[in-house]
Amino acid sequence: MSWNPALTPGCPDEIGVDAIETLIIPRARDLGSFEVKRALPAPKRQMVGPFIFFDQAGPAEFLTGQGVDVRPHPHIGLGTVTYLYRGDFHHRDSIGTDQVILPGAVNWMVAGKGVTHSERTSEAARQGPSSLFGIQTWIALPEDREDMDPLFEHHGKDSLPMIRDQGIEAKLILGHAYGEKAPVTMYSEAFYLDVVLAPRALFPLPDDHEDRGLYITQGSVSIAGQTFEAGQMMVFRPGDKITVAAGEQGARLMALGGATLNGPRHVWWNFVSSSKEKIEHAKEEWRAANWGLGQFDLPPDDRSEFIPLTDGS
Repeated sequence: MSWNPALTPGCPDEIGVDAIETLIIPRARDLGSFEVKRALPAPKRQMVGPFIFFDQAGPAEFLTGQGVDVRPHPHIGLGTVTYLYRGDFHHRDSIGTDQVILPGAVNWMVAGKGVTHSERTSEAARQGPSSLFGIQTWIALPEDREDMDPLFEHHGKDSLPMIRDQGIEAKLILGHAYGEKAPVTMYSEAFYLDVVLAPRALFPLPDDHEDRGLYITQGSVSIAGQTFEAGQMMVFRPGDKITVAAGEQGARLMALGGATLNGPRHVWWNFVSSSKEKIEHAKEEWRAANWGLGQFDLPPDDRSEFIPLTDGS
């Protein structure tokens, strides 16, 4: 499908900067073996639609034999979305998944009542110098899905809808937008797009979603004459028709949003839930390390180590 953004109401000179409800500057977070830039949750904004975590990994360069090693760790009450621009991740989880993700594909893991997974640079990538650049987000599950059985889906890059127009290439990773629907199984209304803009191209956000945001990964965009650079997230006022203009060098964006949930979520370490009691139970289950006998197990082929629970998690 294509559309003409130049004809879409809400071009940059027709809206004010006050259409930006929240401007978020990510902060660095150390994951133990790797540093990410975390945009969500933010002090003034916990979620954009159902998106409750948003991490930029890289860009980073690794020498031969090096890479990322995120040891097995637990999740409840959320779905993780991994999407890469460069590099790879070897995903293994406690329901038996063993999947390497490459750029342009999507890994979707729904934790539900509890899952454990690891993410490592693949052995193939470690055979020489490699790089990594990508985005991982978490989506909070609706209350009636928080205790569902965990599941995993992998969708290759050719299975994701591509929406093109003058100066615009937008890949639909999750949900629905512009009349297209991604193949990933969703449990709440959402959209998630990888958008590449040519210099000065105009890009209209979907106007059929309640909550909408943009994260700039490369280049810059302008809104109402104000410029925003890579590494910034903007969350927009509901109901406004929003179009952004790419800068002189073009831009790459992640557009995200959807319907808001019925209330805030409790977040502690890797656990998300509408219930504090469920988080406390998950903490005790992970601390007990009764693999396969309680709430959590370890991935079948990655059982030699795990990230322990600490008071500072």
